[in-house]
Amino acid sequence: MPKAYVFTRYGGPEAEALVEQEKPVPGPGELLVAVRAAGVNPVDFKQRSGYARPGQSARELPAVFGNEAAGVVEQVGPDVTGFAVGDEVFGNPVAGGYAEYALLPVAVTAHKPAEISFTDAAALPVAAATAYDGVRQLDLPAGATLVVTGAGGGVGVAVVQIARALGAKVIGVAGAGKKAFVESLGAVHVPSGPDFVTDVRAAAPDGVDAVYDLVGGEVLEAAAELLDDRTKLITAGGKDIVGRLGGAPVARARTAAVLDEVAKLVVDGSLRPHVTRTVPLDRAGEALRTVEEGHARGKIVIEVGT
Repeated sequence: MPKAYVFTRYGGPEAEALVEQEKPVPGPGELLVAVRAAGVNPVDFKQRSGYARPGQSARELPAVFGNEAAGVVEQVGPDVTGFAVGDEVFGNPVAGGYAEYALLPVAVTAHKPAEISFTDAAALPVAAATAYDGVRQLDLPAGATLVVTGAGGGVGVAVVQIARALGAKVIGVAGAGKKAFVESLGAVHVPSGPDFVTDVRAAAPDGVDAVYDLVGGEVLEAAAELLDDRTKLITAGGKDIVGRLGGAPVARARTAAVLDEVAKLVVDGSLRPHVTRTVPLDRAGEALRTVEEGHARGKIVIEVGT
C-alpha cells in the first residue's frame, strides 16, 4: 500500500508517523497525482499543532502533512478539463502532499514546465506563490526600498528575488549566518536581532517604502516603526497583530493562474527556488524539525517518487 507521513493527533513531533494508506480516489475537479516531490513549510507543523485558516474545517485524523506537491497525473476526476493522465503538474494538495499519492484540485494546480524539475516545482505553490501575491499586493514602483524580515527562509528568498526582478531595492533581515546567502540574492543584508531597525535605517538613509514581514511578533512590531505609510506593511507571519499596526496580512490568491506566473519567473531566470536540502519520504520528520526549529536556509523538499 502507498506510504504517507501523517500526524495521528494534534500535538508535537511525537504525533508523527509514516503509515500505509489506501490510494486516494479523485472527486469532481480533482486529480490523483503520483507525487515526485513535496515542499516543507512552517504551516505544516502549525497544522499538526491544531492551526487552521479561518473558515477551514478541522482535518480528519490521521492527516497527511504537506501543502505543496509536484508529480504526474495518474487519474482524472469527474468534470476535469485541461489535464490528462501522464501530465506533469504542481499545486496545493487537498489533504497533504508528504505521500506517494495525493489529490490536487485543478483550481490550484498548474502544468509543470519541462524546464523545471519536480523538486523545484514542489517549492513553488506555497512559498513562491505567497511571495508573489505579497509583492503584487504592495505594488511598488521601480526603485522603491523594501524590507523583508525572515529573508533567508523559503518565502523570503522568493520575495527578495521577485521584488528585485521588478526593480525594487531590497534589505533582507536574516540571521548573521545567512549574510552571504541573502546578499547572493541581490539584497542588502541586515542581521536579525534587537538592533535590526537601527541597522535598517543606516542601510536606507532615505527611508523605507514597504515592509514584507515573515516573522511576526516583536519583529513585526519593530519593523512597523520603519514606515510612515502603514498601508505598505504586510505580513505572512503576524496576522493576529498586523491590523492594529495599520498593516494587512498577505492577500493570497490561491489560483492556478498565480502558479503559472510563478513558473514563468523560474523559466525566465528571475526566480530560483533555492532548494538547499532534500530528504526521502521516510525521513520527512528530519525536514520538519529543521523548519520548525528555524534553521532552514531556502527551501527543503521531500523527494518521494522516481
